[in-house]
Amino acid sequence: MKPVHVIGGGLAGSEAAWQLARAGIAVILHEMRPVRGTEAHRTDGLAELVCSNSLRSDDPATNAVGLLHREMRRMDSLVMACADAHKVPAGGALAVDRDAFSAAVTAAIAASEHIQLVREEVSEIPPEDWDSVIIATGPLTSPGLAAGVLALTGEKELAFFDAIAPIVHRDTIDMSKAWFQSRYDKIGPGGTEADYINCALSRPQYEAFVDALLAGDKTSFHDWEGTPYFDGCLPIEVMAERGRETLRHGPLKPVGLTNPHDPATKPCAVIQLRQDNALGTLYNIVGFQTKLKHGEQSRIFRSIPGLENAEFARLGGLHRNTFLNSPRVLDPLLRLKALPRLRFAGQITGCEGYVESAAVGLIAGRLAAAERLGGAPVTPPPTTAIGALLNHITGGHIERIDAGPPSFQPMNVNFGLFPPLTSAVKSEDGKRLRGPEKSVARKRALSARAEADLGPWLSEGVLAAISTVFPSARS
Repeated sequence: MKPVHVIGGGLAGSEAAWQLARAGIAVILHEMRPVRGTEAHRTDGLAELVCSNSLRSDDPATNAVGLLHREMRRMDSLVMACADAHKVPAGGALAVDRDAFSAAVTAAIAASEHIQLVREEVSEIPPEDWDSVIIATGPLTSPGLAAGVLALTGEKELAFFDAIAPIVHRDTIDMSKAWFQSRYDKIGPGGTEADYINCALSRPQYEAFVDALLAGDKTSFHDWEGTPYFDGCLPIEVMAERGRETLRHGPLKPVGLTNPHDPATKPCAVIQLRQDNALGTLYNIVGFQTKLKHGEQSRIFRSIPGLENAEFARLGGLHRNTFLNSPRVLDPLLRLKALPRLRFAGQITGCEGYVESAAVGLIAGRLAAAERLGGAPVTPPPTTAIGALLNHITGGHIERIDAGPPSFQPMNVNFGLFPPLTSAVKSEDGKRLRGPEKSVARKRALSARAEADLGPWLSEGVLAAISTVFPSARS
């Protein structure tokens, strides 16, 4: 049996290779680092996390990404197994020690008898004898390969930009001004009710901070000018440009937090830092993706109460993202319509987020495995988190028909992608719910439906041809 080639050793590529190997299929995993580096990566490890160290909420009942966590665990995800093994405190989120997490994924791939890891750049469309290929090259696709894909699709562009948040050494944070607390004292996986370091801003301090962001010297776009950002990962200074109150109603919102150093005063805004490694020696500034120049970052961020003497393990930076207009160019099985032997996975498909990228890699690997073993691939129900995300990528998006730019943009998984419930959500006594109670009840109902619908698909759908090699995934 010929091997399946997976291009890209990030979250999606590693997960796709793992799922194929679990089915007993030979895989050649191509990773260009360290032969060719990128603007964002700093190691040659597989599944390196280049931005935040958080896989976001781990709540499967009322949060769509938490539900995706649950589904991936049920499908024996390598990414989730390594994340669970190397989690660090992060309130209601699942965050990981990024170096230990990458090392665990790399070790698992290296130990697999079915995976051959080749360190080389694939800089053009693969040759015809590669009859099954998964391209999971992510936001930093090799320029040559990106150009080849672009030519096949007939699209005009594949690129957008997001940014990297800075990381601070914990022992340089002034805890006489900052304090530990999770929003609403919420306890998450591996954590407590006090997992974030919080820095409060008064109204004058907040106004001065916004002024500094707006006036700060930014990195020039040069040939990147005109490329749109993804709204879920905007640089902090771009958010500030959208209105002076934007930040304090976004990543700097003060709700659910009380400053023990001044409990009688309600902060105007609160900046949070989240643990970035298992030792607790590094903290990243939440939501502070930025394209400010490094000198400006040091100056402006040290104006934050508690960070006056902060030392930065890493400052923020800009990097290039690449994604397809997937609803137009991919079929429902993630194959390129113009060349079906090429299947795509991860962020290049237009999903956004670590978990989503890994999830699309997982389903791409399973679809390729079913094909290779002679089965008829069946996509997961759209009522599941992984099915809803896949549906959005390959056809759930409504394309704008005006003369503006393509309206398909990267998307995090969310309950808005799920088909609506067929009946109204009611309380236990049969009364209709309203407001926040209705919203929570609706999410719980969507989560319960997803859990129920995943089982039959695992037993009878895409795994029908390979049930004997995926025994632990059967419900």
